[in-house]
Amino acid sequence: MGHLFEAKTAVVTGAASGIGLATSKALLAEGARVVIVDRNEGAMRDLAAELGPNCLFQVTDLLDPASCARMVPEILAAVGQIDILHCNAGTYIGGDLSETTPEAIDRMLNLNVNAVMKNVHAAVPHMIERGAGDIVVTCSVAGHFPTYWEPVYSGSKWAITSFVQGMRRQLLPHGIRVAQISPGPVVSALLADWPAENLRKAREAGGLIEPEDVAEAIVFMLSRRRAVTIRDMIILPSNFDRV
Repeated sequence: MGHLFEAKTAVVTGAASGIGLATSKALLAEGARVVIVDRNEGAMRDLAAELGPNCLFQVTDLLDPASCARMVPEILAAVGQIDILHCNAGTYIGGDLSETTPEAIDRMLNLNVNAVMKNVHAAVPHMIERGAGDIVVTCSVAGHFPTYWEPVYSGSKWAITSFVQGMRRQLLPHGIRVAQISPGPVVSALLADWPAENLRKAREAGGLIEPEDVAEAIVFMLSRRRAVTIRDMIILPSNFDRV
């Protein structure tokens, strides 16, 4: 086990699988106490038991306003401090705008944008009072160029790019670093609707990255000395532009 984050407490949303789970494991491996957050109580309980005594769990449905509002206060009551907040939970809609529904759009924006803003809003007073903290948001390469084949998802990630970069400047005087990680296609639950054959071909062609690749990048970002902020890291499959 490493010691990069000893005596620090991290909170990771969307931690039941994918990037959230990989990041939780990576932070634990570097000595952090990690609160994993997801709405699936059974999965959270099982993961906390598997990952060891430094892993605690918080059951939160980020799409439920009351549950979302309770998340940070309940975590602070349980562990006393939040040094790292990784807002990772999110969902995906691909295809033309005409192919989706208003309800699906609402769900995506509520989870990908509103919940992130609410979680940051809840954690910031605590971090300001302590004069330190790190906030990392999982964005996407789709938040950096107009991905016309997924305009709703891309739009949500552009919104987060703007929010993160604005908050980075706003919170800098308080000793709080704010950054985002912007992966390309990651093997995760977001690709659950891909045909298995397409997933296999993309993986073999080097067109996908693993959640662990993203987690390693996040550990690198968080472990820089305090005078250094990696404001946004874009991490892509090497063959991303050739697949």
